[in-house]
Amino acid sequence: MITPVQSNDVLLADIERSRDEDAGFRLWWLGQSGFLVQHRGRHLLLDPYLSDSLTIKYATTDKPHVRMTERVIDPGRLDMVDVATSSHNHTDHLDAETLRPLRAANPGLELVIPEANRAFVAGRLGCDPAWPRGLTAGETVSVAGFTFHGVPAAHNALDVDEAGRHLYMGFVVSFGPYTIYHSGDTLLYEGMEEILSAFDIDVALLPINGNRPERRVAGNLDGVEAARLARAIGAKTVVPCHYEMFEFNTASPALFVETCEALGQHHAVLKAGEKFVASH
Repeated sequence: MITPVQSNDVLLADIERSRDEDAGFRLWWLGQSGFLVQHRGRHLLLDPYLSDSLTIKYATTDKPHVRMTERVIDPGRLDMVDVATSSHNHTDHLDAETLRPLRAANPGLELVIPEANRAFVAGRLGCDPAWPRGLTAGETVSVAGFTFHGVPAAHNALDVDEAGRHLYMGFVVSFGPYTIYHSGDTLLYEGMEEILSAFDIDVALLPINGNRPERRVAGNLDGVEAARLARAIGAKTVVPCHYEMFEFNTASPALFVETCEALGQHHAVLKAGEKFVASH
């Protein structure tokens, strides 16, 4: 099993030590699509999956979710989080065993979700349906110093509810002079580059595990597509994610790196628990 470069007490010490750094912002990859963002003492947790709920759920099925990387941290120990996100309803992006202890550790926690998923989120988390902050594509909401812009995601299609609201979304997040894009789970779709090019994106966080029907799960960008998308939208840096969590649904970042280098696209490949520092 892959050992994170930082975990538990060491990770917490790094987060705390970094609070005093004024320049830029910092983010830590927590595995799968989960990232912790720190800026001016505020903390944003993007799509965290910090449990073994899927491994346990599928252990006796024909689609076992065998974990590849050790858990970075118990979510109940992340007691500095101001706001978290869930880009869609799949458990590795909306995990009750992560979000319930996280909320218990952070009584003032806010949660940003696609508005279309409000009832489902409330049912899974056992929370008041009014608690999450809902977004639809094209809408904006500001929470705890972070401004979220809703962007459609295709997983595998641009699915909407009866009101036309997207079930799968990405978030462009602005804070101070910085902007990041967390795509959630997505494939490429018509108009995607135009939507994202309107933002001055410092860091794009993109999946690279690809879209293989034999896995019997919805797919994502592969490494080549992620690198090309980052280049097309003018992202200053691209960071890959959604790999090295489950044995049946992963990919090597090698082709992503090779494509970025061929395109002249700045990139950073992180290990679980590793910190990335960005500044203008």
